[in-house]
Amino acid sequence: MATTGTDMSRVREMNQLSIVGALRGNPPSTVTELASRSGLSRPAVDVLVQSLVAHGWAEVAKPAAGGVVGRPARRYRFRATAGHVLGIDIGVHKILVVLSDLEGNPVRTVRRPADPEAAPEERLAAVDRVVDEVTAGAGMVPAGIWAVTVGVTGPVDGSGRTSLSSPLPGWSEADPAAHLGARFPCPVLVENDCKLAAVAERWRGVAQDADDIVYLLAGLRTGAGLILDGTLRRGHGGAAGEIGALKAVRWLTAPDHLQTCPGMPSATAAGEAAARVFRAAREGDRAARTAVRRYTRDLAVGVAALVLALDPQVVVYGGGFSRSADVVLGPLRRELAKHCLRMPELRASTLGDESVALGAVRLALDEVDSRLLSDRLGAPTAPRR
Repeated sequence: MATTGTDMSRVREMNQLSIVGALRGNPPSTVTELASRSGLSRPAVDVLVQSLVAHGWAEVAKPAAGGVVGRPARRYRFRATAGHVLGIDIGVHKILVVLSDLEGNPVRTVRRPADPEAAPEERLAAVDRVVDEVTAGAGMVPAGIWAVTVGVTGPVDGSGRTSLSSPLPGWSEADPAAHLGARFPCPVLVENDCKLAAVAERWRGVAQDADDIVYLLAGLRTGAGLILDGTLRRGHGGAAGEIGALKAVRWLTAPDHLQTCPGMPSATAAGEAAARVFRAAREGDRAARTAVRRYTRDLAVGVAALVLALDPQVVVYGGGFSRSADVVLGPLRRELAKHCLRMPELRASTLGDESVALGAVRLALDEVDSRLLSDRLGAPTAPRR
């Protein structure tokens, strides 16, 4: 059968993609190393990599100082700055925006406080200001952003809205995908914050070795994100993991034990009260230890239900309270042991409150891979304008 020009063009394109895949996530590589990694011949790789350099997808790495005597073999690396992505965390109390290159390296991060009572239009205007601060500070134009992912509180449906529930006032009427889509000529994704945090833990957190993960967002609000068989699970309507909506699980009221701990001034803000109780428990205060034990007892009900249903390898304790995991994980482990047939590993998050934005970056990079790199390279020089 004759091979058409279209067929040959597609073969070349697929071979270029193979070289891009061999470059990404690896140290600078020689043509010989790329040939071995991609399974293509060395002469073919030599031609392909030169084309990738010409079009801005790859670049020649500078030789390391003090290297071998003589002319070293030329090494190439993926040009991670060919494009960028944005990860945005729209929280109750903060807005956090991370600009990342195509290898997931943060280029610029800006965090600003948010008004918990802000109406949707005010909150989105605040998001615009933080995004402007990030992009302007990095000298970035909209065409240089290849994907945007937004993390929000509450389950996200197929339209990118939180139509079921959200602690943000009036947020069910907000459409962050459409709002940001008017600014950026690229895909804009919206996802639940707990789910994004789970993605971040598997990408760069404490669960990189696990495929079955329950991420527990522990703070003044309690939620969960689920990764099973290495895949983020959203459920039919985006509400997978929202077990806290069941009042019998007691997640809604679990933090109250910290707020009402004896000796705590009644006017103390909830977040400050929890920090004080955790600190006192660490120092051995009996009332504080009792409050923490009651908190973990209520927390364990929902966690045990998820563990029994999903049998995860790891439960990650994240969110704002993860800073006090040293006084929580022991009591929580003892409570879970009363209910679970098989105990998963309990690990404390090390990503802090950046986990949602980092998970958003990861999903944006996945979108770039699926739309721009997996099918065709397209016009690689276009995003450099």
